[in-house]
Amino acid sequence: MPGAMLTRIGAVFAAACLLSGPLSAETTKGATMTRIQIVIDDTVLPATLDDSTAGRDFADMLPLDLTLSDYHSTEKIADLPRKLDTSGAPASYKPETGDITLYAPWGNLAIFYKPFQSSRGLVRLGEIDGPLDALLKDGSYPARIELAE
Repeated sequence: MPGAMLTRIGAVFAAACLLSGPLSAETTKGATMTRIQIVIDDTVLPATLDDSTAGRDFADMLPLDLTLSDYHSTEKIADLPRKLDTSGAPASYKPETGDITLYAPWGNLAIFYKPFQSSRGLVRLGEIDGPLDALLKDGSYPARIELAE
């Protein structure tokens, strides 16, 4: 009898898990995050924006045609047409390779192709989902950031 009770409890638990859907972080992320793409020449860099106030506000600005410039041999930066809403964002952030961020004090976009130290005023917007080769070009160049289809 105790074995039958455990089997029944296990079946109820399994059914509850199936009805609630997968519990992986990736599935949770995918359901709430916005897919974008950064187009440089003929190269498309797929990316994902975070489900945050700043990430959603940035998505509302798209599409954007920007000029990316190198900064500190670590990131590509571009001026944005307006400030983003950063309410609820941490005071600082430590960017990793591929992070799409906002440097709030200057109001500019910063896409990191190398990791960097934690910086006050840096707000993560999302990340590039693949190779960054197109960002490694020298000089300034045009880029289009748009919602992915």
